[in-house]
Amino acid sequence: MDLTVQRSEAVLRELSRVIVGKRDEMQLIMIAVLAGGHVLIEDLPGLGKTLIARSFAGALGLQFTRVQFTPDLLPADLLGSTIYDMSTGRFNFRRGPVFTNVLLADEINRTPPKTQAALLEAMAEGQVSIDGETFPLPQPFVVLATDNPIEYEGTYPLPEAQLDRFAIQLRLGYLSEHDETQMIRRRLERGTQVAEVNQVVDATGLMEMRQSVEYVTVHPDVVNYVVALAGATRAHPQVEVGASPRAELDLVQMSRARALLLGRDYVIPEDVKALAVVAMAHRITLRPEMWVRRIRGEDVITELLRRLPVPRATVT
Repeated sequence: MDLTVQRSEAVLRELSRVIVGKRDEMQLIMIAVLAGGHVLIEDLPGLGKTLIARSFAGALGLQFTRVQFTPDLLPADLLGSTIYDMSTGRFNFRRGPVFTNVLLADEINRTPPKTQAALLEAMAEGQVSIDGETFPLPQPFVVLATDNPIEYEGTYPLPEAQLDRFAIQLRLGYLSEHDETQMIRRRLERGTQVAEVNQVVDATGLMEMRQSVEYVTVHPDVVNYVVALAGATRAHPQVEVGASPRAELDLVQMSRARALLLGRDYVIPEDVKALAVVAMAHRITLRPEMWVRRIRGEDVITELLRRLPVPRATVT
């Protein structure tokens, strides 16, 4: 477990050489990756979403593929297709870009639902089914998707079933004035050289880090707290569809990963509270009238965290 903490800190340090600020956001993505989850970044253009995905892949020693999602992107363009080989007289499967370790699904809301849905099996099962055959994806497999929230013309909002596949949803936001100044200075000092991160671990090392998360214990009171939080979303008057059981599982697993990164082998309620908004807010569906009142999922989860009784931290 200590080795996992050291490796994770080394990865975050390496990322900080390229990415200015955003330490908390980088830690959240690291937690999701350790927990085996996928990440959705919903934010404005030009805030470094692609750089973050590429840098994570580089530091973790993983194969990286970027796919620009467009209105004419077909499922076969993403998953691959079966082609006829005239020399052998047989059909062969040509793998698509989804066969990678880190897939950057750039502007995922710009492609039609049929192509969006093509990712569902890959994200949930780590495999792809084509023409009756199942092909396993490389492990680890992480989808880091971006979603542009300001342009709605020609976009297709992600359905709830696909949003539920993302362990966390992040918004990066603008850098502080100090960090923006530092970012520009770094670019001027670097000149024409491309900013690159050094590899810290490899795919095997990351799988070992994920396995160490399984040794972090969770007290029954903390489990009950997570279940009560999910149940409260389903009974909330402003919510039409509450958090799913998958959201509970992801929240528990990410709480274990957070505890590990902070040097503990047990989860405390603060781990759950720190991750509840990014893990659950995008997975609840508010009643239509809440849109007019500008109520967001984050507001509901934050309110519930204030209202629900918190169990005392207990070491198991």
